[in-house]
Amino acid sequence: MAESKNQLRTIAPPFVAVGPTGVAIRDRLKHLTSQDERVLRAVGEHQGRLSSRDLKARCADGHDHSARTWATRKRELTALSSSRIAGAITKATHDQWALARRCQAAHIQKLAAGINMLRHRLSLPIGEKGTKRAAGGYRSKSEWFHKSRRLAMLEDRHATVVAEWQAGRVCVVRGGKRLLNTRHHLAQAELTEEQWRERWEAERWFIGADGESGKRFGNETIRVTPDGEVSIRLPAPLAHLANAQHGRYVLTSTVAFAHRGAEWADRIAAHRAVAYRIHLDVDRGRWYLTASWQRPVVKTIPLETARARGVIGVDTNADHFAAYRLDRHGNPIGDPRRFGFDLSGSAGHRDAQIRHALTRLINWAVRAGVAAIGIEDLDFTTEKTREKHGRRKRFRQLISGIPTGKLKARLVSMAAEQGLSIVAVDPAYTSQWGAQHWQKPLATSHRTMSRHDAAGIAIGRRALGHPVRRRTAPPPHDRRDRAGHRTIQAGPGDRGREGTRPPTTDRPPGGPSPNGTRKREPSASNTVRDAPSTQQWVQHSLTHTG
Repeated sequence: MAESKNQLRTIAPPFVAVGPTGVAIRDRLKHLTSQDERVLRAVGEHQGRLSSRDLKARCADGHDHSARTWATRKRELTALSSSRIAGAITKATHDQWALARRCQAAHIQKLAAGINMLRHRLSLPIGEKGTKRAAGGYRSKSEWFHKSRRLAMLEDRHATVVAEWQAGRVCVVRGGKRLLNTRHHLAQAELTEEQWRERWEAERWFIGADGESGKRFGNETIRVTPDGEVSIRLPAPLAHLANAQHGRYVLTSTVAFAHRGAEWADRIAAHRAVAYRIHLDVDRGRWYLTASWQRPVVKTIPLETARARGVIGVDTNADHFAAYRLDRHGNPIGDPRRFGFDLSGSAGHRDAQIRHALTRLINWAVRAGVAAIGIEDLDFTTEKTREKHGRRKRFRQLISGIPTGKLKARLVSMAAEQGLSIVAVDPAYTSQWGAQHWQKPLATSHRTMSRHDAAGIAIGRRALGHPVRRRTAPPPHDRRDRAGHRTIQAGPGDRGREGTRPPTTDRPPGGPSPNGTRKREPSASNTVRDAPSTQQWVQHSLTHTG
């Protein structure tokens, strides 16, 4: 098989992706009074300032962070709020610092990939053509010179980021770097300074509390009763705003979670931990309450169990998912399916498009009766850099537009709700080998096969543990009884394994069509012949026998 050829990288084995470990649901806080909104804004501003101060202290600690410094920061926050609020703020600070560290590591990896590619292309002679696996040299001396300057710039930037990584310094913007940069481009964003300021302050607020098992309804700071009543434990400086006992403020709005409401009600009835967060959507002018809790770690099913009823192979593209259903032997069933989406427009629109496409894909998988979906374990870290593809700007934008990270997280969580497993496979050569072995054989007058559809078959076969190639070499001539059948075949106990295979086209190779008519008239010959005779041939009466 082609997978064993030289100069091809090793194919990583498929694996079952780990399921989700948490749940989050949301509901709107309707019919809030003006006093309710004033209290929520005051709490958000006060706790947001505390969160900014704590994040600054954590970033200053760097690698010197320890349990002692954590306890010191928490004691300082407790005097200005409460013990539980201080715990929630410090935990959120640690999560944000850890996220910044992961982003810093990804940035270092991206810079290193660009530097290696520049060094490779600069080492080649000018004008040398590249191949499918490696880029060639630069086309002119001018381009070579500018790329050498860019290499020096990236090396300097890489050294700076590595030094910050080793020192434990990170750069974090509470409220978001993108929103901060929008302040300098208000005209393009069609915002006034007041509108931008409102968004900026709302993003920097902090109104949240972690749950605690054993406490009443699973949370002591933000409490939601089974009837939907929401109350907040106010921090010490805002205790004078309380309208209930023990420094609590009860909102006039009630919540009723339509999605997973029964599961949420069971948790709070058993006084199990539920975390809550309240935030303001400035564009809509609405307040929302988000409830979240952790799930016990569920052991993934064995790979053989996921393959038992076949899989659906999915090829991810910039504007659609190309899916094909395969049985457990790796044979395609039915016709290919496509689930399109449009990633233009706002972030909310893009997210809704991906969610809708995945919903249709999962619903089809449930109807088909498979137990798993095979998908590529894509990572475009080294492909997004402009150093590899150079002037191919549209191609780089195409790769960057594929939502690989969001797709993985959302597909795993949505599939788990339907009892489906996700089998991640190595994406190497799936499009190339799929088109080579499956695109032409499956194309008929009633079925149009694209390269992406064939790649879905290759992904599904790899998820099942089969080679991408349709069949291995046949046994020796006249030795089938002794040598056995082809290795990539149905098992000995499978029904119908000795039956004839239906043709993949509407007629056997070289034979007539089923209706007995020819598809087309014979083509005219290029051989020059004499003109046809005009003589009329008449049968002689003496030779006529009937």
